[in-house]
Amino acid sequence: MIALVEDAEDSRAPVQRLADKVATWLIPIIIVFLIVVFLVTRDVSKVVTLMIFTSPAELALATPMVIIAAIARAARSGILVKGGIYLESLARATTVVFDKTGTLTAGTPEVSAIRVADGTTTEAELLRLAAGLDRRSSHPLAEAIVAHARQTGLAIPEPSAFQVVPGRGVTGSVEGRAVLVGNAALLADAGIAVPADAATGTVIHVAADGRLLGSIALEDQIRPGAKDAIDALRANGVKRIAMLTGDNATVAARVADQLGIDEVHADLLPEDKVEAIRAMQARGERVAMVGDGINDAPALALAETGIAMGGGGTQAAIEAADIALMTDDLSKIVGVRAIARRAYRTIQENLFVGVGVVHILGITAALLGWIGPIQAAIIHLGPDILVFLNSTKLLSIRIKTGPDTILQPLNRG
Repeated sequence: MIALVEDAEDSRAPVQRLADKVATWLIPIIIVFLIVVFLVTRDVSKVVTLMIFTSPAELALATPMVIIAAIARAARSGILVKGGIYLESLARATTVVFDKTGTLTAGTPEVSAIRVADGTTTEAELLRLAAGLDRRSSHPLAEAIVAHARQTGLAIPEPSAFQVVPGRGVTGSVEGRAVLVGNAALLADAGIAVPADAATGTVIHVAADGRLLGSIALEDQIRPGAKDAIDALRANGVKRIAMLTGDNATVAARVADQLGIDEVHADLLPEDKVEAIRAMQARGERVAMVGDGINDAPALALAETGIAMGGGGTQAAIEAADIALMTDDLSKIVGVRAIARRAYRTIQENLFVGVGVVHILGITAALLGWIGPIQAAIIHLGPDILVFLNSTKLLSIRIKTGPDTILQPLNRG
């Protein structure tokens, strides 16, 4: 898993700041322009005046001022942004990809049925063995199985060996028996055949000593506000919503239908999620990935913007992500997207005023000989002040996170 995350981070496409793009062509033009003016006029005073007006000081202010204000505003809303570059990439995202379990769903599944293979064991014994192994796991499905075993009054044994198989389940030893708890792929890897299951929810299979004991079906609920958050993202410029999940296709399709998701990928391993993100990027999509589990960490690292659900998210997901939500409120994603778009627009405004309008007017006045170096130095303070005031407006915006998401001044009364 660590290797997958490192590989994803290494292959992530760099995001170039808008100010950097402007600087790459503006500064060489300024240097050539000043040299030409000096060669033509031989007027040192005019060149100094022009140098003051063409100084790209606003480039140094246009982005950092906005980013500081935007990150501070996000932090006040319980959103941790690890760098300004991620706000810019989130503002330009065209596709938002969600993990299912624990992200779009509440992450509090409950056991709905236990099915025992004929002549193998009892429901209680199957549940006891599964809970014994799952007690070492932090996955929501494992926690649900353990909770159900406790509710039924079973004594849960302690495993003597335990190993997580990412995207598949867990294996280990319980009371001297080699136990597997996970999806059909986990058992298939061990050479254990799994019959088709008619359960409507997520199905976890249990095997011991190379033999299938049965399965446990679990149901999870859609997270409150998930549909509103998706609708709000669409209303704010996101073109596609996708879902990646290790769950089966039937469950994934049902969740996608309820939420109106455009693209669904099911039965995925962590490396499959990475490939799905790569395929979207190859189509020219700018991807933001939202997840909470260790299986999501590689995809979070690869996406242009990784967003971790911090409330119930794993440490691996939070560390791999670029933005972490301090709660599991999906409306925070809409909020940080709104802040990011406002910040990006503010950067454009700063560049237009500071580098565009003021420079053009100042250069024109200097070329006509209307002002000298002293006047230029005084006038040049104007755009710096404008950039500062325009940037600090981000600190006082109020975010509405419904489908009609807008930004309004924050009422300090």
